[in-house]
Amino acid sequence: MEVQIAVAKTNKYAVSESGDTLEVVERPGGGLSVVLADGQSSGRAAKVISMMVVRKVIGLLAEGVRDGAAARAASDYLFSERGGKVSSTLNILSVDLHTRTVVLARNNESPMYVARGEEIERIDEPSQSIGIGRNIKPKITEIPLEIGLTVVMYTDGLVHAGSRRGQTMDVGVTLRGLLEDGDPPAQGIADALLAQAMRLDEGRPADDMSVVVMRVLPRGEENVRRMTVRLPLNL
Repeated sequence: MEVQIAVAKTNKYAVSESGDTLEVVERPGGGLSVVLADGQSSGRAAKVISMMVVRKVIGLLAEGVRDGAAARAASDYLFSERGGKVSSTLNILSVDLHTRTVVLARNNESPMYVARGEEIERIDEPSQSIGIGRNIKPKITEIPLEIGLTVVMYTDGLVHAGSRRGQTMDVGVTLRGLLEDGDPPAQGIADALLAQAMRLDEGRPADDMSVVVMRVLPRGEENVRRMTVRLPLNL
């Protein structure tokens, strides 16, 4: 099998810096973790918070700390640094080759979606943002690693898209349509979800938006790992 992980993200309209931060780290026991945080507020202030959270989590995961413990430690760290006055959402998506599972850790009101073939599950158990108290725990979901699995996670800018015009972004319905139309790559799904959200916001995103898509597909003949990053700059 082959794991594809793709990201699509954009800034809030007329704000030069995104408050969302995303990083990928290799796990000591094999596999990868994607860490996504959305700091309170927007722009530079939010970026400082989300970077603080992500760097803490990435460092712990790289040392072999389990996802749930890393999320709790990041929450306690943010609480101590900012006195409980600042919060951040936090999502961790891990492909753990030691357990042969996908582990989802969620401190975010926004749901996640897990698709297996035609079955799409919404992961929306109530959870708290981190940093507002001590010992805040993430909601953990563990799924067997299998061909045909698709996972989608995102920041709340995606679900709020269109709200200024009285419209709503239904991630589950959009995802179902994409999967029914064929077998798109992870990047195709991430790009399509972000494009739909931007259409609902008339090309002027009301908030930072970040989408992460993981797909497990049959393995090709190559034994090459690849990662591509595209960063548009206004200099």
